[in-house]
Amino acid sequence: MPASTATKTTDVVELILRDHRKMEELFRTMRNVEADRAGALQEFSALLVAHAAAEESEVYPALRRYKNVDDEDVEHSLHEHEEGNEALLALLEVEDVGSEEWDEKLEELVTAVNHHADEEERTLLNDARENVSDERRAELGAAFEKARAEQLKADCGRLENVRRLVESSSD
Repeated sequence: MPASTATKTTDVVELILRDHRKMEELFRTMRNVEADRAGALQEFSALLVAHAAAEESEVYPALRRYKNVDDEDVEHSLHEHEEGNEALLALLEVEDVGSEEWDEKLEELVTAVNHHADEEERTLLNDARENVSDERRAELGAAFEKARAEQLKADCGRLENVRRLVESSSD
């Protein structure tokens, strides 16, 4: 069996965790002054926006239907997505990737996203593992992947789109 087949999963929990680990990897790249920080930020921005949109459209509504998944945790995660988008926008608006301001905005983004990922992993994802059947998690994973891919294809991480997301959440 090829190695790529062994790592292919449609379990929504595993797919979300995989994205979280990729975000951590991109944070390490963005912290490295010798790396392509701007390129890593572009990749991160697209991943964060697509990931959050797919969770909000496909995963969170489904999890709300399970009595052992806390609705408050879903609401809290939605709020944290807004905070992540605000921190992302602040970093995207910094022009000099070598500046102190860029480093400060990056750390604010790291803090917001890592806080959210940690809480989501301890609450919603553990609840989903315990209360949602393997088959349903696979269905949600397929829907998550499809929604995420559509967002990425639409270049969802560009500055104008992130600005629009932040402005629409503050209305």
